[in-house]
Amino acid sequence: MNEQGEREQTEGLDDLLDEILQKNMENEVRPKFREPVIDEIPLPEDINEDEDEEIVAIKPTPEEYLDKVFSESEEEAAEASEKPEDMRVIEMESGSEGETGITKKDILSMLGYVVIVFLLTFVIVHYVGQRTRVSGSSMENTLSNGDNLIVDKLSYRFSDPERFDVIIFPYQYEEDTYYIKRIIGLPHETIQITLDGTIYVDGEILDEDYGLETIVDPGMAIDPIVLGDDEYFVLGDNRNNSSDSRFSGVGKVKREDIIGRAWIRIYPFNKIRKL
Repeated sequence: MNEQGEREQTEGLDDLLDEILQKNMENEVRPKFREPVIDEIPLPEDINEDEDEEIVAIKPTPEEYLDKVFSESEEEAAEASEKPEDMRVIEMESGSEGETGITKKDILSMLGYVVIVFLLTFVIVHYVGQRTRVSGSSMENTLSNGDNLIVDKLSYRFSDPERFDVIIFPYQYEEDTYYIKRIIGLPHETIQITLDGTIYVDGEILDEDYGLETIVDPGMAIDPIVLGDDEYFVLGDNRNNSSDSRFSGVGKVKREDIIGRAWIRIYPFNKIRKL
């Protein structure tokens, strides 16, 4: 093909491209159909209602149209590429380590809480109250084997034990083993138990109904027992099945050996009550 033929073919393609661009531009600037508007808003005085509204459309050149199309495409691509990055920034701000991580202040606060709980537990167990379990039947029917108690360790730091208190004191022949008995005689009193099982305190019959049955063996108390300044005489409520102050294995109980008094039975649950 000679040069003249190639030139004519190129000019024909240019004309065809111009014609397509021209149609696209006309479609863009062609006014869209508008529905009639109900005359609710008053028209300005200088507008004549009888005259048709004239819409003027400025047609861009083919070069301006192409520039506009390509510039809009570049802007959309830039926005699309920025969205994931913006989302990552938002996620980093909302889930930062300072908000969700454990700080040094949190660790110190937790350690302080543990120390406080430990100290409170230590104080309660050693100076206020302690849970203990009854072993044996020497306190029937008041307490039974397997009953769980709370021992009040605080009261006797401010007041002296009283008659009929149920106290806890250590068993002298075995560590971590304790007796639980009821106080019958107080310091400076004289206790005696006759062969018929009658209990005398300073020569008078003791008025009490804690004993399960009449005492059969008065033990050492067959003779009068005089209590010193800080000594107490104790008996089990199950009088004929109890090792207590009638026998040398227990004898008189020193004030300093009394750990506390039985305060509340907490188990079995159907027998919860203050003692």
